[in-house]
Amino acid sequence: MTPNFMSKFLLLPRPLLFLLIHAGTLNAQNQVLVLNQSLSLVSNNLPNPPTFSIPASSTPLTISIAFCETPQQDGPRFFVTNDTGIGDPGPGSGGDVFEITVGENGMGNVTLDSISNGGTFAVTAGTSQLSFEVGLSDSGPLHSQLTSLPLLGDSTNNQALLFSPPFLPVNPSDPTYPNYTLPLGNITQPPPPDSSQTPNFTLILGPTTSFPTFDASNNVLSNNFPMTACALRNVSNLVVGESTNPPANAQASLWLRDSDGWRTQWIVSGLDSITNYTAYVVQDGTKIAGPTYFRTKTAIFSCPLVHSLPFCPSTSYSVPLPPPPGTAVTTYDASNFPSDVSDPLIQYMTNFTVTLLTFACGRDWYSPLQTCADCQRAYRTWLCAVQLPRCGEIPDTTTSASTPQSSSIDSGAQVVFPAVLSQPKGDIARNTNLPNATGDWVELLPCLESCNAADRACPNFLGFMCPVPRFNAASSYGVGFIDGDEKDKGSDWEQDGGMTGLSQDRWGHVWCNG
Repeated sequence: MTPNFMSKFLLLPRPLLFLLIHAGTLNAQNQVLVLNQSLSLVSNNLPNPPTFSIPASSTPLTISIAFCETPQQDGPRFFVTNDTGIGDPGPGSGGDVFEITVGENGMGNVTLDSISNGGTFAVTAGTSQLSFEVGLSDSGPLHSQLTSLPLLGDSTNNQALLFSPPFLPVNPSDPTYPNYTLPLGNITQPPPPDSSQTPNFTLILGPTTSFPTFDASNNVLSNNFPMTACALRNVSNLVVGESTNPPANAQASLWLRDSDGWRTQWIVSGLDSITNYTAYVVQDGTKIAGPTYFRTKTAIFSCPLVHSLPFCPSTSYSVPLPPPPGTAVTTYDASNFPSDVSDPLIQYMTNFTVTLLTFACGRDWYSPLQTCADCQRAYRTWLCAVQLPRCGEIPDTTTSASTPQSSSIDSGAQVVFPAVLSQPKGDIARNTNLPNATGDWVELLPCLESCNAADRACPNFLGFMCPVPRFNAASSYGVGFIDGDEKDKGSDWEQDGGMTGLSQDRWGHVWCNG
């Protein structure tokens, strides 16, 4: 400052003078990373200096990085230290400094076990522009890939039913003797968890051609594209928003399908027929699950989606029913499901429960592994699968053998045809209470394992038996997809299908109704 300017500066009112000095001091200090929050930055527009303070903590803290676009050769580098004597950690600062390496998936992290006095995070900008996010968390990396995938319920010619990964598992509490009371035939869902227990899920959905190619063997996307939430939000041409505020073409709700836990379910409309789609789910803005693939059905597919039935909680697929009454609703749930179908099903469940309870459940044991409650749950799963058959489509064998029922995406997996059975119009073999479908339809047969599970879980006096694969099981069940087939046990026969180990995969292949 010049002497003249300095004299004028010192003549300022004392409160204003202190305010200016304090503001200058703040500008020279590091910004502070906020715990359990994500900070968005751009490498060519970093604060000066590009360092951030890490608050002291009695528990380990994890600093995570997520690239929001494809990295260039000379991108930013990231350094962290818990040595408070190092104010600007970098490649030449020495001491206890760690560099955060970002992997091929566009994410990287480091955990500081000892941070009782705080620490410092610094960015070396590089020469190329790159947008990225920084997260600080006391419960593992804020930016990460979830191990569970989004779940495909089913698709029609213009709709899809999708689920988030499960959260908040529910362990059913079995009754005890002498008050051994089982749930009613028409069970009700427990109250949904409150907002403090519910992650904020976002569904990212678009035609598969909109997304970079996924390399499943290395769990990365092609051309070094980051598999991060902030990057994937920018590539699809159909983003279905947050579960708390879905757009007009999607309905979001919470649903407890099974003991895996609660899920957010989306019913998405306005899709194109015979089109491959890719779905990702983002949890709390930073954690990514996916991809999961599916293919919409042909334009003549007429079976509507059925979902959210308390008496059949795992039913989330298309069923051979006429279109729902009215024009505003295109799917069936508990509010509009035909009572001519649900009432007999619930009565069957009630009658079975009454018979089951003639056994001294809870006092006597028919199995060291199974209880009457296990039996009832397994029977309900089987009953819903056979009373509410699932519609499918026969694969087009002229194009590819890897086009079962829902997808023609070639994952390189075993080529297996689904267990489908043509059903003429009006011929409902399993459930005569179903009204006539609007046309011929194809049934995706239930997995034989659902019958075997009920057989194993229930007492012998009920007389519950399943067909044997060697004879006629394949006429009414999908055989050999999950538990293998008789050929693996030395038999000389093989049911066409093959052993996949599961009823459906992430690529949209659905082999039997599991």
